[in-house]
Amino acid sequence: MKTFAIAGCGHLGRIVHKAYMNGLLEDYTLIATFSLRREDAEDLAKGTDAKALSSIDEVIALKPDFIIETASIALVKDFAVKALRSGISIIPLSIGAFADGAFKEEALKAAKEGESRIYIPSGAVGGFDVLRTMALIASAEGHGIKAGIHTHKGPDSLKNTPLYDDALQNAEKTVFSGSTSHAITLLPTKVNVAVASALATTGPDNASAEITSVPGFIGDDHCITVETEGLKATVDIYSATSDIAAWSIVTLMRNLSSQMVFF
Repeated sequence: MKTFAIAGCGHLGRIVHKAYMNGLLEDYTLIATFSLRREDAEDLAKGTDAKALSSIDEVIALKPDFIIETASIALVKDFAVKALRSGISIIPLSIGAFADGAFKEEALKAAKEGESRIYIPSGAVGGFDVLRTMALIASAEGHGIKAGIHTHKGPDSLKNTPLYDDALQNAEKTVFSGSTSHAITLLPTKVNVAVASALATTGPDNASAEITSVPGFIGDDHCITVETEGLKATVDIYSATSDIAAWSIVTLMRNLSSQMVFF
């Protein structure tokens, strides 16, 4: 029986908890919930034997097999290296943390030292298997490769970001076009899926990102395109809410404990 902790007790963390309570993670035991708001951690721990904690170091001290992060890039950067070096594998949703090349290398080194793993869930997108395969073929055969993501979203989701303008409420407009690494610096909570797809292909500095604001649009539509010699893949996923990101963690965990593995 593997053990896990949930770091981040908001909406997405509660989805993982609900899946656990409904028996969808029967090969795992929840041993800790973490939030800077202790009452949130306590609320999520109800009905289980998990400890409600407000210190991430206390979570690491419990040595769960996995720490699931559903909170923020800042939290990932705070605990990932320590956890990985301690032999704890991590499943982060705030994948944008790994757009920071130096942090990524430090985390990979820590994982090697601790014989742990960084599991990147598919989040609100998918197709990582074919994206990774195409990147491998391009590298092995010496072919060039292009990768990018085009996201459509409503203007309200861009409020309180550098890209928002009231005029977006009235007209469709492409508000960002550049590298994925630049996109995550502007929108640290909005383009984690772009970083995930970039990590699976050409890297955040080389993968392109485009964001189009559409008046009245609800949710997100992510269209990922990867192209190399003789191969082209397009993955297009629409989601009205962010719930699919949390469910992708549940799917990943079920995959890890299954006798038949899909990848």
